Amino acid sequence: MTADLYDPALEPQDDPHAPPHNIEAEQAFLGALLYENEVYHRVADWLRVDHFYDPVHGRIFEACTELIQRGSLADAVVLKNRFERDQGLREIGGAAYLADLMRDSPDPASAPEYARLVYDLALRRQLIQLGSEIQKDASDSGVSTQARQLIEHAERSLFRLAESGSTSKGFVAFKDALADSVEMAHAAFKRGGGLSGISSGLKTLDAKLGGLHPSDLLILAGRPSMGKTALATNIAFNIAKAYQAEELPDGTRKTVAGGVVGFFSLEMSAEQLATRLIADHTGISGYLIRQGKIDATQYEDIRDAVTQIQTIPLFIDDTGGIPIGSLAARARRLKRTHGLDLIVIDYLQLVTASAKSSGSRVEEVSEVTMALKSLAKELSVPVIALSQLSRKVEERDDKKPQLSDLRESGSIEQDADVVLFVYREAYYLERLEPKEGSEEHLKWEDEMRDIRKKAEVIIGKQRHGPIGSVKLAFDPDTTKFSDLAESERYESSY
Repeated sequence: MTADLYDPALEPQDDPHAPPHNIEAEQAFLGALLYENEVYHRVADWLRVDHFYDPVHGRIFEACTELIQRGSLADAVVLKNRFERDQGLREIGGAAYLADLMRDSPDPASAPEYARLVYDLALRRQLIQLGSEIQKDASDSGVSTQARQLIEHAERSLFRLAESGSTSKGFVAFKDALADSVEMAHAAFKRGGGLSGISSGLKTLDAKLGGLHPSDLLILAGRPSMGKTALATNIAFNIAKAYQAEELPDGTRKTVAGGVVGFFSLEMSAEQLATRLIADHTGISGYLIRQGKIDATQYEDIRDAVTQIQTIPLFIDDTGGIPIGSLAARARRLKRTHGLDLIVIDYLQLVTASAKSSGSRVEEVSEVTMALKSLAKELSVPVIALSQLSRKVEERDDKKPQLSDLRESGSIEQDADVVLFVYREAYYLERLEPKEGSEEHLKWEDEMRDIRKKAEVIIGKQRHGPIGSVKLAFDPDTTKFSDLAESERYESSY
């Protein structure tokens, strides 16, 4: 037997209605495995018992797996006693069948090719089964499940099938890891030094973080009304506006600047988020836009802005209380259909865990953060997840947040690569307004004038760099963050 005798395309079957399978490929692989047990370690990451069409072959593979994992020999002689009472094996020749598999085995070097054929045909059978289930569910008019839910369930099943066998890459040779590292350094060098990730559009923040890195989970936290949604929206908008891509020879597109952004807005509607972005782009207060208190010139500015930004690759999903499984499936779909370079989730505590969760809020949040970190690695994109802070902040004299202020902080702090806190001193000072006309009020006005349009982003954790803080400008009317003028810029490290 040789690997090139079997093409991964479907071969004619004895029964034209039988699902796709290739008994000869299964025999060839098992023969090579019995002859050379080392073959197992080349396929163990992705080949499973249920991939074999013939159940006897599946049981042989399962027995070999158990023996090899224990460090024992798995060949026809050893398996003979194990299968003496196996009726299925007796029907096809018993122990002699095992001996025939070993005798007719192909070169062990070709065994992975047979295994891939077995795996491919198993996927085809699963696709057929999935299609049948979708048809059955869709045809059952008595089921209370809505069609939209059926579609989401089908998508989750299809993506799970597409990813099976490929989620674990196994070990990577050190020379390959070095090549990836050099490529990242080269990218930073080409950008003028400093940035190896996607630029957030805020130079002072990029200087601290080196940009937003693929596979990183960034937590952006703050108390209500601190501006965490505004900052996340600004970053998403900056990246989408800067998007540039080049066409590759295989027809795919490679991002060279900015990126495609998927924004899960679990709290605000897509319309509200769009209004914020229009305010960001035009400089017209979002409050005035919502209230309709704009003049004709401002209305024309808004219409022009819409024309300019309507094609940027920013995709908004405003489904409230979305389950983590659905969120991941939709992110994968976006990456497959339009590409994806950044995911933003507003906010973490509104994502629901799976139905199997025990109900403990800490465990639910832990499941969500672990899933988001896995999604960031799987799709090789940065994920920014917003998070609320506990009320402990309000009980301290120093209101600046710290890691222990994160709600359900254990799992969030552990899974995050970067934790950022948004802090605006003006938020607290404006609530301490003295009596108007008093000397204290004049002093308060001076302080407010100085800090009203300033904000601070505190880097509480960063795996790849220093912690510290970054001062930014903040416009309360348009909820826009930007870099401070050079004369006002101040950065502290600790």
